[in-house]
Amino acid sequence: MPHQPAPQRYANPALYRRCGRSGLQLPLLSLGLWHNFGGVDDFATSRALILRSFDLGITHFDLANNYGPPPGSAETTFGKILREDLAAHRDELIISTKAGYLMWDGPYGEWGSRKNLLASLDQSLARMGLPYVDIFYSHRPDPATPLEETMGALAHAVRSGKALYAGVSNYNAEQTARAAQILRDLGTPCLIHQPKYHLFERTPERGLLDVLTREGIGGIAFCPLAQGLLTNRYLAGIPADSRAAHDPRFLKPEHITEEKLGKIRKLDALAKVRGQSLAQMSLAWVLRQPAITSALIGASKVSQIEENVAALNNLTFNPAELTAIESILAG
Repeated sequence: MPHQPAPQRYANPALYRRCGRSGLQLPLLSLGLWHNFGGVDDFATSRALILRSFDLGITHFDLANNYGPPPGSAETTFGKILREDLAAHRDELIISTKAGYLMWDGPYGEWGSRKNLLASLDQSLARMGLPYVDIFYSHRPDPATPLEETMGALAHAVRSGKALYAGVSNYNAEQTARAAQILRDLGTPCLIHQPKYHLFERTPERGLLDVLTREGIGGIAFCPLAQGLLTNRYLAGIPADSRAAHDPRFLKPEHITEEKLGKIRKLDALAKVRGQSLAQMSLAWVLRQPAITSALIGASKVSQIEENVAALNNLTFNPAELTAIESILAG
């Protein structure tokens, strides 16, 4: 039997923000399917995470062609859940996917050529069983392909009806400004930019957020919890069952230094004074930026989604709190 969504899921309209100068609103928190939705993961858990998110008002689900493992399987998983549980609610959802990282063998299986991007989009649509996605991203800039070609492929995806909006991810400030100009000239404005942004990763503050504001582009931060570092997971060190302990491809043990753990513990103490968990305060801190429309959360448990959504109950910081955070980060 298809899932029956919670009738009160849209009870709080303040949980949505307009994306840049577009007509599109996104939830303040979006669910990323980078981990825990692949073919190697438990389907029942993946389904529970997506359906609970939707019940809590999360309408945006973010994928990429290579999410898994194996690559592509997160889209297959999501397509199955969409088909079996949420088909009647497709028009309530924002579904995004990306292309640019290695997906198949040969010279056309990655980067930003028109050949790669459009072939990848067709494959993504087939895996999800969709005629279109809401947002299609260039996942990373390609130093060997003219930006005009990459942006032209995004514009073509929109004109062909296979995507409603175009976006970029991992582009620096200068690249984003150029991409926005090209897309505007092509009649397909850049809707959104997806940068890595969290308390320990401040690069977007050095020009990118200004470009987003000036160009009317929405920002959606990925890894806002630093792959779990900005939660209570590592307060006592590296747990034996943590990702850093058994799968250091992304969160490496050598990056979890005693100095960083000391800062995390002080941030946690400040969060408690605010009546929040460290994860909740970290999400609120990212969302304090006017240029940031949404923050992408990941989850392996339904309780993590519920905790993260509760962060939206307190998104304000007083000057003393912001000063204290900067002092902690500066050591």
